[in-house]
Amino acid sequence: MAPTVPLAVLALVALVAPGLGVAPGLGVAPSCDYPAHRWCSSPDIAAACQVEGHCPSLPHPAAAPVELSLYYESLCPACREFLVMELFSTWLLLPDEMLNITLVPYGNAQERNVSGKWNFQCQHGPEECLGNMIEACLMHEAKNFSTYFPVIFCLESGSSVTKNLDAVGARPSCPSLGDVPVPLTAPRVPSARQCLQIYAPELDRGRIAACVQGDTGAALMHRNAQLTEALDPPHQYVPWIVVNGKHTDELQAQAQASLLGLVCRLYQGGKPEACGGSKAPKIPSGCRR
Repeated sequence: MAPTVPLAVLALVALVAPGLGVAPGLGVAPSCDYPAHRWCSSPDIAAACQVEGHCPSLPHPAAAPVELSLYYESLCPACREFLVMELFSTWLLLPDEMLNITLVPYGNAQERNVSGKWNFQCQHGPEECLGNMIEACLMHEAKNFSTYFPVIFCLESGSSVTKNLDAVGARPSCPSLGDVPVPLTAPRVPSARQCLQIYAPELDRGRIAACVQGDTGAALMHRNAQLTEALDPPHQYVPWIVVNGKHTDELQAQAQASLLGLVCRLYQGGKPEACGGSKAPKIPSGCRR
């Protein structure tokens, strides 16, 4: 079926000489060799005939998504608040093409190479190192953001991220994170056990546990350490929020006050209904280095 010709184009055609020859000054390019009913059939033809403004149904180039990178640590209260209350809710409300999120769990940790193996010391202790590694391994195994982000949200919104190990099928073992052995078993928390079962039952819990306990988890944390240390400007606290490749105090404050409002303002494409509201500003918080 031929595309519907907008009324504006039909009106323009009415001014064109018989035989669809184009008269000068009527808004259609003299080089347009296409019949009027095809003027809005493609962006190339509309451009050749210089009638793009009269073809509202033409597809337009997709706007680039807002790029957001969150540098955080699993037990930092301010990080958990931002991830649960701002980032996850904004992600749910907006279409995928509007927002692209990168999560980097590491934060204010420090790493050192001991006999060829990476050891990590975290701001909130070994428990936090373990939480960081669990989430890094979840991302590694799940690959797809829409698969692992709800699980991370579930873990971070629980009473204890590390007690949620049962949700990823931890095995009885005691790997060393830093200088302190960390048990991989914890009291059962029924709500936590459901994180993986509800949000990503297709993930192999054994593979995630093996990642946490093995060399893969340490390699993932080393990579996150490198990404964090490469920040410019260097991070001074977490959560450290980078938007479209930039971090400023203003962007940080806006993101923590109303991430939805910030993304809606920055996105250059069509705005969904969710962009109609805004939240009252609040004072940003963080875990200082």
